[in-house]
Amino acid sequence: METFSNVFQPPYDPMAGCWRERFFHNDRPIVLELGCGRGEYTVGLAQRYPDKNFIGVDIKGARMWAGAKQAVTDGLKNVAFLRTNIEFITSFFAPKEVDEIWITFCDPQMKKATKRLTSTYFMQRYQQIMKPNGIVHLKTDSPFLYTYTVEMLRLNPYPVLANTDDLYADSLDSNALFSDARALQTHYEKQWLDRGMSIKYLAWQLTPLDRFEEPTIEIEKDTYRSYGRNYNSEKKSQQ
Repeated sequence: METFSNVFQPPYDPMAGCWRERFFHNDRPIVLELGCGRGEYTVGLAQRYPDKNFIGVDIKGARMWAGAKQAVTDGLKNVAFLRTNIEFITSFFAPKEVDEIWITFCDPQMKKATKRLTSTYFMQRYQQIMKPNGIVHLKTDSPFLYTYTVEMLRLNPYPVLANTDDLYADSLDSNALFSDARALQTHYEKQWLDRGMSIKYLAWQLTPLDRFEEPTIEIEKDTYRSYGRNYNSEKKSQQ
């Protein structure tokens, strides 16, 4: 990771307010992928939208390495990776520096609300770094996280731009956001689809709020689990 010029990790070079000037060298919109894992979505979005800048954020460098390596190999100049806990996101971006956020297949954190990336705990942090009315996207396999986020959006008056509990259903309307969300699939998303599970998608505008109301409803917990690490090798042996 230390050999990649597109990776920022401890000890940190202070970049808040300077990402466009010091790294991207342009004035294009900045889009974050939070909990980026292997960085598949970060790299995929950067390839799909060369007129935007993308930063993948995660604490696990071993996973992030794959996306950082691919971006270097492909010569993508509009991709960076930041290794940090997302709780500290306001330390790395200045007010109004971020235009858009993607949250893709994150841990639903069913035990503690303040760890959920769509909780009001995080909405308050995103609000500090995003431009007014910036868009937040959520793609998830988790019925728990989807139900929780729908309730969060009901209680807090964010304009909902797209909402479906089955992203790949044929009955979806022509909303361009659905098409964008369908265009890329992560490693984990392909696993869920392979198992016949539906993918949920939400998008909303982060209008500035002065107060927040955290959901308190009881939500049924997810009971399924990810494939084990040996899944891919097992699947190949069966083919």
